[in-house]
Amino acid sequence: MLLSVPLTASRAPSSNPLPKADDLAQEMEDVDFEEEEEEEGNEEGWVLEPQEGVVGSMEGPDDSEVTFALHSASVFCVSLDPKTNTLAVTGGEDDKAFVWRLSDGELLFECAGHKDSVTCAGFSHDSTLVATGDMSGLLKVWQVDTKEEVWSFEAGDLEWMEWHPRAPVLLAGTADGNTWMWKVPNGDCKTFQGPNCPATCGRVLPDGKRAVVGYEDGTIRIWDLKQGSPIHVLKGTEGHQGPLTCVAANQDGSLILTGSVDCQAKLVSATTGKVVGVFRPETVASQPSLGEGEESESNSVESLGFCSVMPLAAVGYLDGTLAIYDLATQTLRHQCQHQSGIVQLLWEAGTAVVYTCSLDGIVRLWDARTGRLLTDYRGHTAEILDFALSKDASLVVTTSGDHKAKVFCVQRPDR
Repeated sequence: MLLSVPLTASRAPSSNPLPKADDLAQEMEDVDFEEEEEEEGNEEGWVLEPQEGVVGSMEGPDDSEVTFALHSASVFCVSLDPKTNTLAVTGGEDDKAFVWRLSDGELLFECAGHKDSVTCAGFSHDSTLVATGDMSGLLKVWQVDTKEEVWSFEAGDLEWMEWHPRAPVLLAGTADGNTWMWKVPNGDCKTFQGPNCPATCGRVLPDGKRAVVGYEDGTIRIWDLKQGSPIHVLKGTEGHQGPLTCVAANQDGSLILTGSVDCQAKLVSATTGKVVGVFRPETVASQPSLGEGEESESNSVESLGFCSVMPLAAVGYLDGTLAIYDLATQTLRHQCQHQSGIVQLLWEAGTAVVYTCSLDGIVRLWDARTGRLLTDYRGHTAEILDFALSKDASLVVTTSGDHKAKVFCVQRPDR
């Protein structure tokens, strides 16, 4: 989602000299892209007791199990540690980021030193490092076990940030159109120069060798991370007619979905770089969330993703529509209406259940096979701005404009 947040601090001169950009092709040869098989001592994490009388109910004022309340302004982002799913990192408009424990909300450490809203935060693939990034472009990386800062860099105004899925490599897109890639913590750096406009969203493909980046001018580039060159460029009618808001890839990386403020979601072959499908919102008779003006001016694609077990894709729109598309026939399968705009959606791994969070502060679970609402979770008093789902889909962690992050225990009778 594009966050319309006032810039609260100008970028200060970096105390660290700009790393000398070198050819990361040679450097990346030293990075093991294969996942390490390690013993995980606390993989099961913690056990939650079911809360009586509130699951799927609108009676309880707060369905959450844990509330993290150390932020003093809107909380923009959340990420869970991928190894054990026992830790969360959150960043907010208060220029702060915190690493805390999901089981009881206890603070482990603060990621100190930011002077602008922290809009990006995430753990490395092995959960040993955590990165935080603020709107002005200051990125910091911390060693989780020692709680010490190990790397920092000042880039341009930050649009997005993501860890490589199998290596200690961090990627970020900035308002000057560049996509950056660093080895952490030694700081070896490579840049991928886009058009002269913001790189608004990006995602590393599952093979770890390519990344797809969307830009404000509607163009899409698929980059070769080793060579530093674009494999495919989609522009004009192949691209979008407005800024890109989100990108996603299917499980094997063969297909890419791109979303834009032009209300279109495009299905792209990652191999050929060709558009193989275009999804547009159907007209909805009642649009209670829309104000005055045209739908096209009010609506946009905010989030999208692929189902891992069926040929389905979900697209979430600002007008509150969740559209489930059949990829085989490229037709609309279900249309699920929310009372307010969708902020983000996530598919549950191994099932056809899609989770949405929205501007009404509610998390909803939908059965994509039937289009039926399974349940919802309430507790926030303002819009939800981001959320994360644990690997086993037992926990949902949300962040909100009410200055809080919450942990919800997902109870479903079909599991």
